[in-house]
Amino acid sequence: MSTKPPHRKSRTPRQRPRSELRNELRIIGGSWRGRRVRFTPLPELRPTPDRVRETLFNWLQPVIAGARCLDLYAGSGALGLEALSRGAARVVFVDRERAVIEQLRSTLSVLQSTSAELQVMQAKRYLESASPEAFDVVFLDPPFADETLRATCDALEDRGWLAADALIYVERPAREGAPNLPAHWSLRRSGRAGEVGYHLARRQAASGAAGETR
Repeated sequence: MSTKPPHRKSRTPRQRPRSELRNELRIIGGSWRGRRVRFTPLPELRPTPDRVRETLFNWLQPVIAGARCLDLYAGSGALGLEALSRGAARVVFVDRERAVIEQLRSTLSVLQSTSAELQVMQAKRYLESASPEAFDVVFLDPPFADETLRATCDALEDRGWLAADALIYVERPAREGAPNLPAHWSLRRSGRAGEVGYHLARRQAASGAAGETR
């Protein structure tokens, strides 16, 4: 009587342990599409999920090429890097953690990007101390425990940081609903992915208000 050879499991490509993926993100569109980049593994960092970024940049697709962007709570850099990959003319990354900015500096060097500026600074201090620049797109993804979002929005509006028709992206806990926005901002889009609520607002400058068109 013949005997069957011992069953052998088919080989599959080695998968990385989950621990190796915790401080990596994937750029999902543009010239760096599919590139994986590292970010500083701080407990409070939570990169915007791929699905949310894909939706956001579908919303921004008509305007992102050539745009001047501000990533005010840069963290992993997911939003600013995605913007650069899709043709943004310039992105300013601001974060209070030096390790975050140094990692972004290394990433941008590897990607051979010269279209970014990096600032180690708290968001509030940056808006108060730097010379205002009229940005076309602003990304606001503060730590979920942060309670200064409305004050940040007011500073952007009042101190001349926004182009007349600027777009402002806000990410916050989904349970908190839509953000409280300055008078000249209108909420255009909103979505939810698990615990993350994400929103896109447009600024409509009043006659004689600060800001400029591109």
